Amino acid sequence: MSAATLLQRIDAVLPQTQCQRCGYADCHAYAQALADRAADLNQCPPGGEATISALAQLLQRTVKPLNPIHGKHAPRTTAVIDEAVCIGCTRCILACPVDAILGASKLMHSVITSECTGCELCIPPCPVDCIVMVPATPDNAAEKLTRADLGRRRHHFRLARLARDRAERAQRQAIKNPPPTSNTPQPDARRLAILAAVERVRAKSKRAPE
Repeated sequence: MSAATLLQRIDAVLPQTQCQRCGYADCHAYAQALADRAADLNQCPPGGEATISALAQLLQRTVKPLNPIHGKHAPRTTAVIDEAVCIGCTRCILACPVDAILGASKLMHSVITSECTGCELCIPPCPVDCIVMVPATPDNAAEKLTRADLGRRRHHFRLARLARDRAERAQRQAIKNPPPTSNTPQPDARRLAILAAVERVRAKSKRAPE
């Protein structure tokens, strides 16, 4: 099995909540660490025993209990925003790894329930504690795969959007502050040229006949 195929198969086993509880930036990063044997297979609380068993079989490793350092396995939940308390700070929007929160600055925010992965990353940055996690409808096996695929795709879309935004900001900054061309003297070079001209004038005045 090629390294790329192994990485893809590991990533397909993970629940794609993008919650970072495993200690990595997202599920793909954890999958890469597993493929590189840099991480253990019991670091995914959302996946629980089912994910550990699937990873153990795929990677031919020994099944082990979920490492409590990374949290406890629990039924899937989804985030809900108390719209009466929300102040529209956008911090939860910036934290959501799948762009499942709608809103704008100083306007009420709302969670797209069907797209929320239950990662809980929106809770810590909220300054008014207006976000709570509520139980979600349990998924069957097929629904879990569909939900994981949705979480993966939306996270990839978000990463692509952020990269595009950074590129556009850099382009605008370059247009606003273009680098000096070779024909444009630098401030230091211009100052030196002026000083040199002044010295030439002084030299001529000294050589002039009285």
